[in-house]
Amino acid sequence: MKIKIATICFMVGISLIPLIGFAADSNMDYPDPTTIVKDSNITNKIKTRLNADKYLGKFKSIKVDTDINGVVWLSGSAHLLSEEEKAIGIARSAEGVVIVKSSITIKNGHPISE
Repeated sequence: MKIKIATICFMVGISLIPLIGFAADSNMDYPDPTTIVKDSNITNKIKTRLNADKYLGKFKSIKVDTDINGVVWLSGSAHLLSEEEKAIGIARSAEGVVIVKSSITIKNGHPISE
C-alpha cells in the first residue's frame, strides 16, 4: 500500500515539473515594457529633430533604430558627408543615447561609418 501511494505521488510530481518550468519562463521572452517605451521615445526624439532641421529635410531616407542599451543605429543614405555628420550629431545630442552607430551610405555609393 505504501509503495502504491509513493508511486502515485512520484507520478503526480513528475507530471507537474513541466508546468513549473513554463510558469517560471512565461515572461522571460518579453522585454520590460518600460524599456520598449524608452527606446521608442529616443527614436522618436531623433526622428523629430532630423525632420525639423530646415537645411536637412532630406533625412527621410535615414532610418533610426534604438536598442535596449541606448545604442542608436542610423542607416539609409545621405547626399553629402556633412548630412551624415549632422545626423550623427543630432542623434548624439538626444537624451538617453549612449552611443551612435552609423551605416549611412553617401549617394555616390561609399558607406561612411563613424
